[in-house]
Amino acid sequence: MGKGGAEILESIRGEESISKAARKLRMSYRYVWGYVHGIEKAIGQPVLETFRGGESGGGGARLTECGESLLDEYKRLECCLNEVLSNRMYEEVGGLKISARNRLKGKVVSVEKDGITAKVKIEVSAPAVVTAVITKEALEDLNVKVGDIVEAIVKATEVMIAK
Repeated sequence: MGKGGAEILESIRGEESISKAARKLRMSYRYVWGYVHGIEKAIGQPVLETFRGGESGGGGARLTECGESLLDEYKRLECCLNEVLSNRMYEEVGGLKISARNRLKGKVVSVEKDGITAKVKIEVSAPAVVTAVITKEALEDLNVKVGDIVEAIVKATEVMIAK
């Protein structure tokens, strides 16, 4: 779940209605409901409790305990990442001037090779896990293995790994 998903859950919590939350966010009801359903399918638990309306109204929705917990955890993680990324120092890496706020140090927790790419999952100290998709050639050049301490350098369009 990203920032948009957190905004959806937060809006549903505040409006106590999927349709009101969708209007407030200028999204379609169908999109919001589909997004919430996707979250529920991914985690295997309901994040919303809905109430049927009818002729006299009375319908609505509220976050389940799981939904509240998910939203709170996202906000906690967002605060941690903002704190980690707030450092504005610069450092030169491979001839490039890189902002230290875009660097996340962490431990490699898995490496998956597929075709010409490799996925490297990095558990950063924030606590979070970053997945970098790199070429297998780059993986071999860096000699990255599970347990290595590396830095993920976050660019607008990609995540790189420095050892």
